[in-house]
Amino acid sequence: MELTELIKDWRTLPDIAELLDVKITKVHRLLAEDALLAHRIPSASGGNDLVRAVPAAFIVEDGEKSRVLESLRGTITLLRDARYSDEEALRWLFTVDESLNGSPLEALRNGHKTEVRRRAQALAW
Repeated sequence: MELTELIKDWRTLPDIAELLDVKITKVHRLLAEDALLAHRIPSASGGNDLVRAVPAAFIVEDGEKSRVLESLRGTITLLRDARYSDEEALRWLFTVDESLNGSPLEALRNGHKTEVRRRAQALAW
């Protein structure tokens, strides 16, 4: 299954910058620091153009302000330690795990960081 089928809601990097109310360079820094993951998806204008985009589920609403899901950074670090590529990490985060009653990302969003990270850490072994 393609990532764009698994993950339905994407935001381009400029959209993420606008949501977070930061400059685009900050979004690039968040990607470089493994606080976010991006993937190239077809542009909205069609054609063969691909644009870097971030799953919308990585952003949470906090009152009137949006922010990056805090527990994501450490989880991405553990997936990197397991030598997961961005695509593999995105697939793992969004694939339903019945024992978590949803995907690892849903579990992170519901505050189950410890269990998700325990599973991510086990991937490296």
